Amino acid sequence: MNRTPQVIVVGAGIVGCAVAYELARRGARVQVIDRRDVGQGATQASAGILAPYIEAHSHTALLDLGERSLALYDQFVASVVEDSGSTVQYARTGTLEVATDELTVSRLEAIGEICAARGVVAELLDARGAREVEPQLTTRVQGGLLVESHGFVGVSDLTAALQRAAVAHGVSFVASTSVTRIVAEGHGIRIETENDGFTCEQVVLAAGSWSGQVDVNGAASVPVRPVRGQLLYLGWPAPSLKRVVWAPGCYLVPWDDGSVLVGATVEDVGFDERATVVGVRHLLEVTCEIVPQVQHASFKEVRVGLRPGTPDELPVIGPSTRVPGLVYASGHYRNGILLAPLTATIVGDLILDCKQDSALKTTSPLRFGDC
Repeated sequence: MNRTPQVIVVGAGIVGCAVAYELARRGARVQVIDRRDVGQGATQASAGILAPYIEAHSHTALLDLGERSLALYDQFVASVVEDSGSTVQYARTGTLEVATDELTVSRLEAIGEICAARGVVAELLDARGAREVEPQLTTRVQGGLLVESHGFVGVSDLTAALQRAAVAHGVSFVASTSVTRIVAEGHGIRIETENDGFTCEQVVLAAGSWSGQVDVNGAASVPVRPVRGQLLYLGWPAPSLKRVVWAPGCYLVPWDDGSVLVGATVEDVGFDERATVVGVRHLLEVTCEIVPQVQHASFKEVRVGLRPGTPDELPVIGPSTRVPGLVYASGHYRNGILLAPLTATIVGDLILDCKQDSALKTTSPLRFGDC
């Protein structure tokens, strides 16, 4: 019996796991390879916010992708839960983006107009209205934008469930294996690691910030750079926040167990995954300015991840020109959790049905040259 996988996915973060699950449930033989255990890179340091309309004015192409992926999320989570037998915390309780000055209020008004033009319900609130929606807000808040269709997902739960669901469909996972090179070999592809090698018919490169470190048949590296994000895990004093709060400099995500995730820093420090005093202090200070109640919270943990950023802040999804059968699925920056379902669908359609999604015009690696 031929046990060579049809597809190897390089990377076991949220995107790699979602792609592996999608391919396998549609009949592909899939193996996932990663230098770490499942979900232990940038994924574990994500707050899981599903909010494409926050800061919607700044990047129309990214908004289009986020909007499409959010529409897939209900069915995505339901399918993963059913196939894995797991429980995943998932809530569409909305987000409240707040403003503390007139300039930010004007920006929220602009975002509200964009939402209205797209048929999305978004309520612009004055200072009093914002505090009625979220009583723990400081009196410095001058207004807010409430988007009810937004929400969040428990990232660790979802990633673990994706792994179980993928395994149920025959996916195998190989950890502690760093991929160094991907090269065309005959009618297939060879993946070289530090100590071994694998051959297959198709490869999906979903290695996050490390995607640019993989030599692809001598081509120029895909321009993905690491951007450090530090995330705080706090035990919140009662009463808890009612929904995700997004403010200048921070965001807060309340969980069912009473804890709150607070994030996140944006630091160009290369492949440095250390938690730092300055990063933690900054998050606590900006959070106290928005929700003073944080001063009474207990400190549980700080999580650090390296988000894969690109020069235009759009993901790199699409086929390579140098290695037939190689597909990129990386560079999702701060939107990996949100864009996982759409990315998996696009890659699955491309590999299994040779279907070119319209999004590939925006996300193709060709925009960065011959990758």
